[in-house]
Amino acid sequence: MNILLRYRRIIINIKIAWGSLCNFRLRTLLAIAGVFLGTFSLVVVANFSLSLSKKIKLESSKMGENLLIVRSGIVRTVGGRERLMSEAATLTVDDAYTLLNINNILKASPSANKLFPVRYKNITLKAVPLVGVMPDYPKIRNFSVERGTFFSDDDLRRHEKVVVLGRKVAERLFGNTEPLGKNILIFRVPCRVIGIMEEKGVDISGFDQDNQIFIPLSTFLRRFVNKNFINTIYVKVMDERYILSVKTEIESLLRVRHKITPEKNDDFTVVDLKDVMKLQLQASSMIRTLGRIAGAVSFMIGGIGILSIMMLIVNERKTEIGIRRAVGSRKKDIISQFLMESSFISIIGAFLGMSLGLVGSIIIFNISDIPFTISLNGMAIAFLVSLTTGIIAVLYPARKATLIEPVDVIKG
Repeated sequence: MNILLRYRRIIINIKIAWGSLCNFRLRTLLAIAGVFLGTFSLVVVANFSLSLSKKIKLESSKMGENLLIVRSGIVRTVGGRERLMSEAATLTVDDAYTLLNINNILKASPSANKLFPVRYKNITLKAVPLVGVMPDYPKIRNFSVERGTFFSDDDLRRHEKVVVLGRKVAERLFGNTEPLGKNILIFRVPCRVIGIMEEKGVDISGFDQDNQIFIPLSTFLRRFVNKNFINTIYVKVMDERYILSVKTEIESLLRVRHKITPEKNDDFTVVDLKDVMKLQLQASSMIRTLGRIAGAVSFMIGGIGILSIMMLIVNERKTEIGIRRAVGSRKKDIISQFLMESSFISIIGAFLGMSLGLVGSIIIFNISDIPFTISLNGMAIAFLVSLTTGIIAVLYPARKATLIEPVDVIKG
């Protein structure tokens, strides 16, 4: 019997709440709009931030795990991307081998690159990065061969003219033809294709890893550039914990090897991928902060709207509240009634904000190059904040309603 009475009371309260809010349609819509915009902002920003963080981690993994990159010359990170400010001709293969003496370094793989024209039959690509690397390059860079093989230590020792093509280069030169075993001309030098790399995409520095050709480093230095210095050394560290200490030791060792005096600047740069990631994470954090500010302002507007509506309802329904108090309604019942009415606004606004927030997120994911991710935590927080806004906004009007006495209504 008690359950039935409670059910009837809830139904009556819902009808009263609906009728009261319908009497102030415009103000109700404005309050709902405030809650809607706040929820919408939080949902979109939470989804976008989570997706952006996921993309940054994916891009970092494309470069390789626990990786430090030693570049010749001065490199600065601008807008989250590496920019070569000055070049130097002091980094050598021997430097790479010497780095192996540092504790916690697993591998140190030298590399060099230069743009060359590439031709196959009547198809010519004017400027393709030719990258001289060591046989262990795929393991260090987390970059596998999809078809064929990578070159071996024997190929390196014999200065073999064998190449492994990036996916885009293979498609542009050969189309649907099988490239393996074919000869291509790289600056008039015939080279045999022995492998095709897997699709890798653009890395965290903005370089398209599918638009390059790999060749044994010895072949590159002897037959293509006739130089003994290199551009890059890829250093694989044993564990993420040692990256900072290893970076410091590399800088100290190379300064000694390059005879750099204390008053002079380095002629090399040791790049920690986390430094590049930090800039992108800071941008993500700024977007998240601005989104939260926009959400907070919207919730404030929605809260003020709920407060004004509830105050109007209290003033309009003084007689009704007084009569309800006279026939035995408790203060708790009056407060519950107003909480239900404010919750109506909050829940409707939250539902609309979450629904359109999901739609907006899907649109953003479709038009931008970021992975599709939905933040369930973000949606839960947005709903709770909208509900809390409605509860806080109704506290003062509900308290004012409980102070109405039947005698005051009769006198009025």
